[in-house]
Amino acid sequence: MRVWVVPMMLLLGAWSVAAVPVGPPVDPETRAERLAALRPQWPASGFPLPPAPREVDCAKVKCVALTFDDGPGDHTGELLDTLAEHRARATFFVVGRMVEENGGGDLRRMVAEGHELGNHSWSHAQLTGLSKEGIRSELRRTQKIVKRETGVRMVLMRPPYGATDRRVAEESRRQGLAQILWSVDTQDWLDRDTSVVLRRAVRAAPGSIVLMHDIHRTTVEAVPELLKGLADKKYTIVTLSELYGKAPALGRRHTRR
Repeated sequence: MRVWVVPMMLLLGAWSVAAVPVGPPVDPETRAERLAALRPQWPASGFPLPPAPREVDCAKVKCVALTFDDGPGDHTGELLDTLAEHRARATFFVVGRMVEENGGGDLRRMVAEGHELGNHSWSHAQLTGLSKEGIRSELRRTQKIVKRETGVRMVLMRPPYGATDRRVAEESRRQGLAQILWSVDTQDWLDRDTSVVLRRAVRAAPGSIVLMHDIHRTTVEAVPELLKGLADKKYTIVTLSELYGKAPALGRRHTRR
């Protein structure tokens, strides 16, 4: 059974009622131009400033959270361009080793454009097969590199392969991380077919958490049509913290909002 477990650290505040639709596309910009436009807004620390929280109440509007695992990768910049064009926000569960290889540029852009970052371990190891110290290291190293590159202390984690147990839950709680799994699995890692990924993802119901991977070009190519399809259903595309608004009860298991 797929589940996720959320400790109290997810609390980022509850917002008032106001739909935040996907919206029409804006004029596309290159990655370099967009980053250049954002940098003057960054403080002296060099870390990006996230935009102000949006007013969205997912108890009253139809929300879907799009989540992307395993990056940043070669196609992440293209995905960020698409999300920016459609004024949509997502949650990225990043792998520490990939952040190290990427250099942090994509992550800083994610923060500046209002996306949410989550911990997906350092090496994409199956955490349930590691010692307590191994679990601790996988999560802590990724926390440290993301904080170093962006100034952000992540409060969400997704265990690779969805593999979790009591020890993983305890260490996640110790590090102030909420465990998040999913309710819609596009299986885009298995079926690398844009039309198949789109068909599975667009079936998402209000409150769904959709699992995808930004390391696959076929997935990134599905996102423009996915955003249009969800917009046609009057859905609001939100980050996970926006989806919940406040922390669900500690210790309970959930598959969606």
